[in-house]
Amino acid sequence: MSAIDLTALSEAIEAGDRDGAVALTVDAIAEGITPQAILDAMTDAMDAVGEDFQANLIFVPEMLVAARAMRESMALLEPILVRAGIKPEARAILGTVRGDLHDIGKNLVAMMWRGANIEVIDLGTNVTAEQFVEAVQIHRPNLVGLSALLTTTMPSMG
Repeated sequence: MSAIDLTALSEAIEAGDRDGAVALTVDAIAEGITPQAILDAMTDAMDAVGEDFQANLIFVPEMLVAARAMRESMALLEPILVRAGIKPEARAILGTVRGDLHDIGKNLVAMMWRGANIEVIDLGTNVTAEQFVEAVQIHRPNLVGLSALLTTTMPSMG
């Protein structure tokens, strides 16, 4: 398998082509491409998606579709990364604050962080301040991400 195939993997993820991304991931694994090289191709794709989003070239639905394609490919790659001894570079706690059940933004951040080789401990939605504090004490993360969509729940981020 050549670098062109990894470019195709990146393009499939950017386009949100889940079937194509999964097939190309399977092929890359079968051909013995290093797990790190495959992860790098996936990360490059999500970096491009993030840049397109910031430039208003794509919107949340397109970003979600790309994130789903990456998530399905990552599900195949994660066990291989573990066996290869590739450990996350950092650990993060992530959750949506108490009173808020919206998780689209949180899930996008989780996917981006995982793609950047960050272990994500997702506390879910409607998470109390005490639950965040407890998770920090237990897991000792490098990052803590609090999500809120509702303006009424944003003050609890403080």
